[in-house]
Amino acid sequence: MTPQEQRVMKWRKERDVFFRNHQRSPLLSQDKKTFKGLRYYPFDPKYAFSGQIERFVFHINNPKYYATFLTNKGTNKRYLRYGKFRFILDGREYTIEIYKSILSDILFIPFKDDTNEKETYEGGRYIDAEILPDYKMVLDFNMAYHPSCAYNEKFVCVLPPRENMLDVEIRAGEKHFRSGGHQGLKSQVNPVVNRTPGAALFMPISNPASQMILSVIE
Repeated sequence: MTPQEQRVMKWRKERDVFFRNHQRSPLLSQDKKTFKGLRYYPFDPKYAFSGQIERFVFHINNPKYYATFLTNKGTNKRYLRYGKFRFILDGREYTIEIYKSILSDILFIPFKDDTNEKETYEGGRYIDAEILPDYKMVLDFNMAYHPSCAYNEKFVCVLPPRENMLDVEIRAGEKHFRSGGHQGLKSQVNPVVNRTPGAALFMPISNPASQMILSVIE
């Protein structure tokens, strides 16, 4: 087992413990009683990419400095536009935009792909990543996770941008919680929203907190 696979497996075990035992677990009480662990695709190294972040350099007064995310509750949440990252999957190049919380140094990557609705949450998934020296990063889709509102509609979830809607199946990371398919919050998934200057376009997902799903509850 490679160091990266070990890291992913450790992270998944920690998430299971969090979902099962933590007071801020997004699971409903009835789901906690039968919880045996989250479901994932098998680890696949082809979905892990390391490389250079292409930094955005905007003046704070530039409307593009912030990305305004719509949430499933109709409110807005702001993130800093940090940059973009290019990766090659099965011979094709893709670009994904990267954001950062105003109060954290953890990078936030919300995205959608062609597994949504079929094998993963219809609103998309999130990835958190660290800023490495020289503005490099590891984008590992094996650590993609569902937003908390996929489990409990009380959670406030930001919606991912059109720029991060990938027209490919990302068969890595978290799958539907229930093997039957939908996680039961289809009403939370909104189509494309009108864009205002400097705003990002999205579809459902939750508020990341260092990969521990500490989303806000209304």
